[in-house]
Amino acid sequence: MALLEIKKYPDPVLKQKAQEITDINGTLQELIDNMVETMYEAPGIGLAANQVGHLKRVIVVDITAGKEKGNLIVLLNPQIVETEGKTDSEEGCLSVPKYTNVIKRAEKVLVRGLDREGKPVEIEAEGLLSRAFQHEIDHLDGVLFIDRLSPIKREFFRKRYKKILKELNR
Repeated sequence: MALLEIKKYPDPVLKQKAQEITDINGTLQELIDNMVETMYEAPGIGLAANQVGHLKRVIVVDITAGKEKGNLIVLLNPQIVETEGKTDSEEGCLSVPKYTNVIKRAEKVLVRGLDREGKPVEIEAEGLLSRAFQHEIDHLDGVLFIDRLSPIKREFFRKRYKKILKELNR
């Protein structure tokens, strides 16, 4: 396994829509393993393939950040098919380092996709898991959490993020 480079905003790959998985092969399995290792090393609770430069509809999620065994979820071609309620909560992103903001999301979601072997799965999620699924599936559609900010908050973000990038590049 290998650590992958997490692409940082404003890398153009983060704004592109990922392609459906049609072939589950060894190359895809290697990408999944590398994504899992990269997510845990970061550390993060979710990672989408576009974040590591691959335009494939693959997400990995573990809301325990690897602290508890058996919580890793790998989904291919995930889709949110139902939502319920609304909630505001602070979010961050491995591709937008050192920045968080409050984002409105659905409280509960029903997600369908395929597991890493290609078997259909359906997951009902609420709370942090629901938020993680919505955040990562947004990535697959080329949407960042900062795109969900109001125009005023987005302007504040742009000004602040320029300073953050200067700090990171020192």
